[in-house]
Amino acid sequence: MKTLVLKVTPSNPEATKIQVAAEIIKKGGLVAFPTETVYGLGADALNAAAVLALFEAKRRPLDNPPILHVADKTEVAPLVKAVPKKAELLMEKFWPGPLTIIFKHSAKVPSVTTAGLDTVAVRMPKHPVALALIKASTQPIAAPSANLAGKPSPTTAEHVYDDLNGRINAIIDGGRADIGVESTVVDLSLDPPILLRPGGTPFEALEAVLPELILHPFVQAEKELSLEKTPSPGMRHKHYAPKAPVILVEGNLLDVVAKIKELTEVYRAKGKKVGVLSTDETKNSYQADTVKSLGNRSNLASIAQNLFCQLRDIDAENVDVIIAESVPSEGLGLAVMNRLRKASGYQIIKAV
Repeated sequence: MKTLVLKVTPSNPEATKIQVAAEIIKKGGLVAFPTETVYGLGADALNAAAVLALFEAKRRPLDNPPILHVADKTEVAPLVKAVPKKAELLMEKFWPGPLTIIFKHSAKVPSVTTAGLDTVAVRMPKHPVALALIKASTQPIAAPSANLAGKPSPTTAEHVYDDLNGRINAIIDGGRADIGVESTVVDLSLDPPILLRPGGTPFEALEAVLPELILHPFVQAEKELSLEKTPSPGMRHKHYAPKAPVILVEGNLLDVVAKIKELTEVYRAKGKKVGVLSTDETKNSYQADTVKSLGNRSNLASIAQNLFCQLRDIDAENVDVIIAESVPSEGLGLAVMNRLRKASGYQIIKAV
């Protein structure tokens, strides 16, 4: 198929272009659109055939449920069995924004949309384009990230085009995504509530509202965990990975730099082309074939915003191996480290 690209003003998207995209959604088509986190690939969440086409376009495993996007808090109730008080607290504090909440789903939501689970993930994005598209479509929109399954998530329309041109109906180009990592996912179908995926809303902010909130072991896992089911996107299947293998080096910064320099020499001596994912403070320390900085270590938000873009950029230079620095696991750093560990396939070296 021919993929239509609709370029819009991010802060005030043109209504005529949004309506074109909404009509595609209503007819069961697929539209990629910007959110504040990453670009999503949208389909009518209540149209089982459209959601199945979404899985096929992304080559996404059918047991990996998408997130349902709504434009107003009142749109949640028809999709779920109940809205608990804890959900009301989180929605009041963090919606619209990068927080996904898992509920027990109602009979209105097709099985394919929930990946056969008894739960459904819902969020209200904080982006004018996303909100306008959902409103114009008059249905909740099921939207995982708009990339081929397993690849780094897209933060620009160009990333989407590179992955999905010819596989989807349209892309709304609303500029670069602000946050750069996906939403945080909190499961309120369980007691106590569990944070399943770290993301754009920091754990510390959520814990201030829900002191009983706990982290799923997956969040900080240093090896692949066995899961019977996938209650949240990003938990089981290979995610966020470029073509080249990634090695993540963790530890004290000075030790990390020394270990990456050592690994770079070893790989280059074998004739391998080496790419290093560094930070502003360390980027001049390396003699690799290509060095990309994720940003300043004192600004973890900038590192989160740049992560997927730099993974794609360094991969585009056809390196044989990517060696990445770790960052502090606080605030948005928790999401960054979760993504880097997944991107590396848990190929982690501890620098001492």
